[in-house]
Amino acid sequence: MKNNIEKKLKPTDNHLNNLEEYKSLLEAIFLSTQDAISVVNNKGEHMMVNPAYTKITGISTEDILGKEANYDVLEGESVHLKVLETKAAIEGVTLKLRPTGKIVIAQAAPIIVNSKLIGSVAGLTDVTEINKLNDKLQEAKKKIRQLSAKYIFDDIIGESKIFLESKLQAQKAARVPVTVLLRGESGTGKELFAHAIHAQSTRKNNQFIRVNCAALSESLIESELFGYVEGAFTGAKKGGRKGMFEEANKGTIFLDEISEINLNTQVKLLRVLQEKEITRVGSSMSIPVDVRIIAATNVNLEQAVRNGKFREDLYYRLNIFPINIPSLKQRKDDIPLLVNEFIKKFNYEYGRNIRSIEEQAVNRLMEYDWPGNVRELENYVGRCIINMNFSEQIIKKSNLPQQVIKTEILYDVKEILNEDIESLDMHIARIEAEYLQNVLYSLGNNKTEASKKLGISIRNLYYKLDKYGIK
Repeated sequence: MKNNIEKKLKPTDNHLNNLEEYKSLLEAIFLSTQDAISVVNNKGEHMMVNPAYTKITGISTEDILGKEANYDVLEGESVHLKVLETKAAIEGVTLKLRPTGKIVIAQAAPIIVNSKLIGSVAGLTDVTEINKLNDKLQEAKKKIRQLSAKYIFDDIIGESKIFLESKLQAQKAARVPVTVLLRGESGTGKELFAHAIHAQSTRKNNQFIRVNCAALSESLIESELFGYVEGAFTGAKKGGRKGMFEEANKGTIFLDEISEINLNTQVKLLRVLQEKEITRVGSSMSIPVDVRIIAATNVNLEQAVRNGKFREDLYYRLNIFPINIPSLKQRKDDIPLLVNEFIKKFNYEYGRNIRSIEEQAVNRLMEYDWPGNVRELENYVGRCIINMNFSEQIIKKSNLPQQVIKTEILYDVKEILNEDIESLDMHIARIEAEYLQNVLYSLGNNKTEASKKLGISIRNLYYKLDKYGIK
């Protein structure tokens, strides 16, 4: 549209030499487009607008005429003023209009007569509805993701005996609607197990809702889990809001880090397990829910019960079918399998072509204790690949993060401790004697040069040589 307007607005004959003729031409264009059009003079004052403009902005023709160019702009910079400043066309500018608040994409071009800039013409395309539809699409995609689990049992990698036993237990749990308690250190894959259990259950076509209990403050956790009614507290939405248990009705709710729930909320959670109903914050009416609960924890719940931080009755309700997920240091034989899977993943995500990992690097990974478990291993593999040159295709020992490489020192110490332990003084003396011998050998037994290199006096050097019987 911009190029057409420019062509039509530039004078092509001597008859188009007054503003009235240009106005007539613009009026004809106005009637032929659904886009909003406005025209300002070289002072930046509105001269003309079409009916589509009035519809989008909510400003009548009488109200806008004579007003400055940015009168109708709520957020953004007026394209008219930009054109008058630069004398060049502009396009693709996003603006928010007053008073309707609609979002438009604006483009504008200068009006030139006899090589003189006399004003600017702008076209506005309403994208408010497009944005609304896009928001609805994103919300729909979010709902679709929630309706199905992200992972299945085939996505859980591991062939060690202890890990396969945990996987078998989870597959058994998937067949019945029993409450499951996943136990294991942080980073062992508890969420993957929860997704897989849901995906293989009869509830797989309904929602899977994940709740990170540690991420919710005490003031929010009840309203997030159980919802609230209108007026329940300051800031409560009109009409109230469903909680996550209602959202998960007929599906599964995954309560991660369950130990972080406060004692008051534990009482309400116990009621859900016992009575299969919830009560929204600010209401006394019970709402029945049919939800399968999978909880997870990385702490000792038995100790938390003894310390009075976790209700004993809730513990027994959750601990009906416990599944212990082993730490990575308990299943180190799975490290090569996991590394290969992570290589495939990061090749795809980072556009790389890493083919494998050398044996020395694998051995070093298997010597490390992995306090962060599988999540830490995944992060390390990703970091290796990021730091590698694009021409490299094999992960080598030298590519490993320093945290892993530095463990060599620790393992050297372990080897020493496995030998006969000598006193610290004897150990230091032995190391000193060996070092003095090596220095003298490298300097051709030049004792004067050796004392300078060692930073000690020649007298002190002779003393040490005599002490250790070094000639």
